[in-house]
Amino acid sequence: MEAVQILTNTFWSEHVWLPPNTTWADLAKNDVVRHTDYRDLIYPLPMALVILLVRYVFERFWFAPIGLSLGIKNCRQKKAPPNAILEKAYSAKGKIKHKQIKGLAKQLDWSERQVERWLRLRHSQDKPSTLTKFCENSWRCFYYFSAFHYGVFCLWDKAWLWDINECWNGYPHQSLSDDVWWYYMISLAFYWSLTVSQFTDVRRKDFWQMFVHHMAAISLLSFSWICNLTRIGTLVLLVHDVADILLEAAKMAKYSGYQRVCDIVFAVFTVTWIVTRLGVYPFWIIYSTTIEAPKFVAMFPAYYIFNSLLILLLLLHVIWTYLILKIVFNSLKAGQMEGDIRSSSCDDVSSEEKHGTSNGVQPKGRSVSPKIPVTE
Repeated sequence: MEAVQILTNTFWSEHVWLPPNTTWADLAKNDVVRHTDYRDLIYPLPMALVILLVRYVFERFWFAPIGLSLGIKNCRQKKAPPNAILEKAYSAKGKIKHKQIKGLAKQLDWSERQVERWLRLRHSQDKPSTLTKFCENSWRCFYYFSAFHYGVFCLWDKAWLWDINECWNGYPHQSLSDDVWWYYMISLAFYWSLTVSQFTDVRRKDFWQMFVHHMAAISLLSFSWICNLTRIGTLVLLVHDVADILLEAAKMAKYSGYQRVCDIVFAVFTVTWIVTRLGVYPFWIIYSTTIEAPKFVAMFPAYYIFNSLLILLLLLHVIWTYLILKIVFNSLKAGQMEGDIRSSSCDDVSSEEKHGTSNGVQPKGRSVSPKIPVTE
């Protein structure tokens, strides 16, 4: 028990978490200033379960009917008949070469065409329907739209929205209002829910990048909460939500068959993304935390960790911006925005049969259409 107590005291050292000449007793509950309480960070965990339940209800009873009314297919792919030999070959997940197909055909006394068709059918079973992807994007669009507007409502009368130096004036004795408390708790709960649902949602190509993003967001919010840096934290949330609304809306338009709307919304998204993620975020927020903040607050170890997480998010933004601009360039050449870097439609089976592909293999001479990336 003594070792645990020593470890706890070391972890919660005032020299790490608080500015010089500040103690935990200074941040204790009082009638003058309402400081953040690290124990509140437990609330987003059960709240995340509630969000997952709400998401299930919305997707099933709201977004799915809307998608069906728009003509989006909820196709159920024809299942490949059970075959232990072919299942083992498919489960290897590697590129199945023609030589292997010939060997499997000989082993099963099948034609090569029969083996290729089985592999295509089996591959299609792992692909979600277009309606499933539409529902996922609808949920995220709904959340980001709601969170952004609540953030504007919450911060409109706050001094630090209009003068970012107010984030540091009087720190750390800055009182926490109820609306900011809810803004933080709901945001944390949402990112916890994304971390869980990511393992059951449509598997995306940038799975691990998004996992790092979610964990960085949770760490950033948690660190800023413990250190009572909620003012700058709310600005980070507000800046990040606006572009995501447009991205999810563009994908919804794509799945609904409104290609022109998708192109327009994606173009607006690209400009908004660059302005907010590579303009406002680094030159307003990070500039304030690294250049302006030391003029008001004596630096301490936890604050450097906080800044490191902000910069980590910026690096992720740079990577995603490269992907977005690459897609825009390819789309301009193709004449429209096509596909989705993190999904595949329920028409892919017929397309693969038409082009003679199997297990995700691309034949020579077939061009790859530009794809819309997904960022959080």
